[in-house]
Amino acid sequence: MKTKTMTLIAGALAGTLALGGAARAELIVPDLSYRTGPFAAGGIPYSDGFHDYFTLLNERDGGIGGQLVKVPECETAYNTEKGVECYEATKGNSPLAYNPLSTGITYQLIPKVSQDGVVLYTPGYGRTSAANGKTFEWIFNYPGNYWDGASVMIKYLLSENGDDLKGKKITLLYHNSAYGKEPIRTLEELSKKHGFEFSTIPVDSPGQEQKSQWLQIRREKPDYVLFWGWGVMNQVAIQEAANIRFPMENMIGIWWAGSENDVKPAGAGADGYKAVTLHGLGMDYPIYADLKTHVYDAGKAAGAGDQGGTAVYSRGMYAALVISEAIRKAQELAGHADVTAAEVREGFENLEITEARMTELGLPGFGQPFKATCEDHGGPGAAMVQQWDASAQKWTLITDFIAPDDEVLTPLIAEDSAAYAKEAGLTDRCN
Repeated sequence: MKTKTMTLIAGALAGTLALGGAARAELIVPDLSYRTGPFAAGGIPYSDGFHDYFTLLNERDGGIGGQLVKVPECETAYNTEKGVECYEATKGNSPLAYNPLSTGITYQLIPKVSQDGVVLYTPGYGRTSAANGKTFEWIFNYPGNYWDGASVMIKYLLSENGDDLKGKKITLLYHNSAYGKEPIRTLEELSKKHGFEFSTIPVDSPGQEQKSQWLQIRREKPDYVLFWGWGVMNQVAIQEAANIRFPMENMIGIWWAGSENDVKPAGAGADGYKAVTLHGLGMDYPIYADLKTHVYDAGKAAGAGDQGGTAVYSRGMYAALVISEAIRKAQELAGHADVTAAEVREGFENLEITEARMTELGLPGFGQPFKATCEDHGGPGAAMVQQWDASAQKWTLITDFIAPDDEVLTPLIAEDSAAYAKEAGLTDRCN
């Protein structure tokens, strides 16, 4: 039986479709959002960027290939059960792709979307081994994933230590969930390869209490802390690090622990904190002139209109850009604009985004170029390191894109995807 929330969402979407009429089809891309709860600090800007990009396409271009994009929103509060409910409530309305912004929800949806035939796009999160398109036909996580992020962190630390981490102590402080646990195996393998001492410290959700974890860090004195946090947990961790005078430049967060909302509450104490990022920073891109004209000044922004250029807003916008380009590719391959979910899957699998195309889209130098294939749903996985300047109140990129260590990651992806295939009774495709 559907919950009241599911019924309301499905009814609202059906009404939206009815208003569209037969004359003009609409492309449905649901947003499984979270604007409430302890993870709203990340969920709000991400959804704002996601919606605003599609609004820009609708208002400036008349949609994609002449088809308007509808983005029905369903609140999950970053709760896996609610996320599955939102999926069930919206899947009957011909959605083309889902982007749930939750690793827990992603793990639950992988078998569902594979059965139902709809794309699950999880850029920079989710199940890392879904990068193997031979096993995961309907899942895409380019341009990078968590194992890439962990590897880039270690490669950066190698560069900071004369390519030698032997004897160094590196601790992973992580959200005690599928999300936070995702990089552990990779870091264990990297510790064997490079000779550093690796330890882990979990933080139970939502992470508002971390006194004991930071006392442990103070006792054990790791050389570096790698941080896999989200939501309110990020603010607390950075403040606790400042409280024990941990060298902030030796703490590196994954991209979900690298937003303005994470560092500003700690004031000067956050100065020097670092995080990896899959894309560029700020509003110094031509696309923002169009967003200002067609979205912000027109009163059509998804939220308060104050998140433009922030780290997580940029990531939500980037996700919408990739989905829209996959839809555009699907239209090209299918020869018609009113594409189906199966045709959009083909668009995702044949998508290539070049630097020239990013420039055309108003985001030159913003993200790494990539080309998907049947086998490769994961992309190149390179990331940059950003550092917080508390006095200037902004992030600064301190590296170019750093490539991950595929020598370590490729066998891990093959091993994990093979285990999933055996469990799910799947055979390899792309033969």
